[in-house]
Amino acid sequence: MDVDAQVIPDCSIEGVRVVELGGRDEAELQRFFERAPDYFIAVNGEPATPTEAQDELQGCLPAGWTCSRMYWLGYRDVDDQLVAVVNIAADLPAVGVWHIGLLLVDKRLHGTGLAYQLHEDLEAWAVKRGARWLRLTVVIGNIKAERFWPRLGYRQVRIRDGVTMGQRVNSVSIQIKALADGQVDDYLAVVARDRPGAP
Repeated sequence: MDVDAQVIPDCSIEGVRVVELGGRDEAELQRFFERAPDYFIAVNGEPATPTEAQDELQGCLPAGWTCSRMYWLGYRDVDDQLVAVVNIAADLPAVGVWHIGLLLVDKRLHGTGLAYQLHEDLEAWAVKRGARWLRLTVVIGNIKAERFWPRLGYRQVRIRDGVTMGQRVNSVSIQIKALADGQVDDYLAVVARDRPGAP
């Protein structure tokens, strides 16, 4: 289902359009996840579970967390096939912070620049909708992610240990990118949990 471009980002990549994913896309999203075992093994210690897509699309925020809007975005090619998916939450964990929960590109398109362009479009859209910072979590040991995000301007603000994800207990790097008028120090004043040494 196509949605008004004011609600979801445009895509500047020729032949790729953005749609919002929902329950009707669950089976297709599950197949997309199953084609990405390297990602899920690096993060969860196992390939995508049989209910991975359902769990993600119906997932709840951790207790005590709120957001103004959760987006599941699908990027479709000219053949209407998913080539990338993004999960992003507006105003999580604070107003002006947009948290990228997942940005996953089909393996056959790795190295094409799709992820970089997709992120650039996503960032511009988020700024127009009030984002001052982008935030994400990188599993330490997921080498591809550890290399990718700093190239886009993300900066680690803290490391959190003992985070259970699937079959693994991970150490994660909390990273942010300041946008528009946002500054790292201002972010840390707003999001106390991400200050180094915070509980």
